[in-house]
Amino acid sequence: MIKLREFEEKDTQRLVTYLNDLDVVKYLSSKIPLPYTKADADWWINEGSKQDFVRAITINDELIGCIGVNRGEFEYNRSGEIGYWIGRDYWRQGFAHAALLQMTEIVFSTTNIVRIDASVFSDNRPSMNLLHKSGYQEEAILKTAMYKHGKFFDKHIFSRLKPD
Repeated sequence: MIKLREFEEKDTQRLVTYLNDLDVVKYLSSKIPLPYTKADADWWINEGSKQDFVRAITINDELIGCIGVNRGEFEYNRSGEIGYWIGRDYWRQGFAHAALLQMTEIVFSTTNIVRIDASVFSDNRPSMNLLHKSGYQEEAILKTAMYKHGKFFDKHIFSRLKPD
């Protein structure tokens, strides 16, 4: 079973390994440095992961991924955007699904956020399927809204609303 926890110093090497895997970072934000260094991991553990609701996804207390919700600002402060990644060896085993359900429940039960959004690259069908399976609904497709690695992608927007 997975557990969500804060990032710890012992996660450094796994962060470096996972975030240098081109298949893992293919559809992540380009604000994640590539190559990803120990200094990047140290910053993430000590500063970056302390913002909003960011958690390490673990099995037996070993890092396998990351999930987080960033609260919106100003008039969007009752909404959040969720993002996640899982190390390749752990794909398609239900771990991301379990983490997504847990994080969604944590945010809805401990904050005043009533809406969680996810933005997905058009080629990332596994993530779209995961969101559907986890109770998120596709709301919109923004044509040619994302640009990465010299290619345009449509942006698929999914959301889940806090139950009444």
